[in-house]
Amino acid sequence: MNKKELIDFCLSLGPTFADTPFAKMEKGQPTVVMRHLKNKKSFAYISEREGRVNIAIKQKPEIAIELRDFFVDINPAFHMNKTHWNDVLLGGDVADEQVCKMVEQSYDLIKPKRE
Repeated sequence: MNKKELIDFCLSLGPTFADTPFAKMEKGQPTVVMRHLKNKKSFAYISEREGRVNIAIKQKPEIAIELRDFFVDINPAFHMNKTHWNDVLLGGDVADEQVCKMVEQSYDLIKPKRE
């Protein structure tokens, strides 16, 4: 899965939009923040590091820790709350289907209770 496909997948989950709030501070491709349209909460931060696509996603704490133990390419998220956020490097030991499932779970955690 490439960056565009990942952004398109995030946009397909419901009322969402892509934001680039850090563009002026970053060199190269800006981090794309995926947000819910109604409450503006973020559920994914998509960036590129050393030529690989990285996504930071919100997860339940017990799941976040378990995934870090199981996958080499899942680590505590950089610049985020390490209890609730994981970084996932694409193109490694995490299948695209698993990444999509985690993104859906992240979206479910932040979406308004009543849509």
